[in-house]
Amino acid sequence: MSSDQHDSLIKTPRQLITVVVLAFVVPVILIILLVTFVTSEKGGGTGSDAMTPEAIAERLRPVGTVAFAGAPTGPRTLQSGQAVYKLACGACHATGAAGAPKAGDTGAWAPRLKQGYDTLVKHAVEGFKAMPAKGGNADLDPIEVARAVVYMTNQSGAKYKEPEAPSAAAATKTAARTGEQIVLQTCGNCHTAGLNGAPKIGDRTAWIKRASAGIDGAVASAIKGHGGMPSRGGMADLTDAELKAAVQYMFNQSTAAPVGAAAPAAAAATPAAASTAKPDGAKVYAMGCNACHAAGVAGAPKFGDKAAWAARSKAGVDALVASVVKGKGAMPPKGAMASASDADIRAAVEYMLAAAK
Repeated sequence: MSSDQHDSLIKTPRQLITVVVLAFVVPVILIILLVTFVTSEKGGGTGSDAMTPEAIAERLRPVGTVAFAGAPTGPRTLQSGQAVYKLACGACHATGAAGAPKAGDTGAWAPRLKQGYDTLVKHAVEGFKAMPAKGGNADLDPIEVARAVVYMTNQSGAKYKEPEAPSAAAATKTAARTGEQIVLQTCGNCHTAGLNGAPKIGDRTAWIKRASAGIDGAVASAIKGHGGMPSRGGMADLTDAELKAAVQYMFNQSTAAPVGAAAPAAAAATPAAASTAKPDGAKVYAMGCNACHAAGVAGAPKFGDKAAWAARSKAGVDALVASVVKGKGAMPPKGAMASASDADIRAAVEYMLAAAK
């Protein structure tokens, strides 16, 4: 038998070293290639779609976004009574919260129906006892509120007819807004924070000076524009009557009593009375608190929710007022109503506590 059959393929030390090196290097290279292939399939490497500006922006996009609605461009479509009930009224009238008569409870509604349709609608639009104006939704049209009243009362023994939307001509004729609506929608942009030297709503000292000229003088100045305020506050579509209503509303919110064409002497006596006047908690609530407390936004205890307010009421009114003034959790200082006084905040807190008893 030949000895060649037992000869090794490795004949020199150099060949041995080469084989050993390859035995380690080749597997390592294969492993690296496999890992690269797998990771590039899942995440995408440089130059892939995962690294494009669009893909990066999408990964960094916030979970939620806020969109601001633009100004209405056409006639508003009025909601049905059922829709308004679900949107605003049902929070209390479905459960009987804060003493609200439950929809369908004929016994609870019977004495109220005796007051008549006009009185029921008036209370719903303007607010009554624990119920804020328009159920806490200032954007509702009075006709929408009336429709909600009809929807609830007709389930409880009434037979009212749901009011129809006014014709285009009638709507134009009756489209005058209330002073409060105008201030909330427009004037408040400056008068809430005192921008451009505008007297802040609630600043009695600033408004008493203007009250000495009387309401007519103040309206005339607003129509012409003065100081940092443009003519009609920059709202050319405001009628003289609407502008007067807005000025009247701001005067009334900032002095002890409604201001008419007050004489200087009467106006001068107002500060002393103003200092003792107790703010209307319902009005303060409707001016800002209802934005969160009506629906329980950002964890705010809902208006009339006895369970939610029970734990808070144990802290006492003073502690609750201090929390509102300073701000707490998601609630900004004074509920974002910078012009509100501490007395205003206390009145609003007491109003909400009373509604949850």
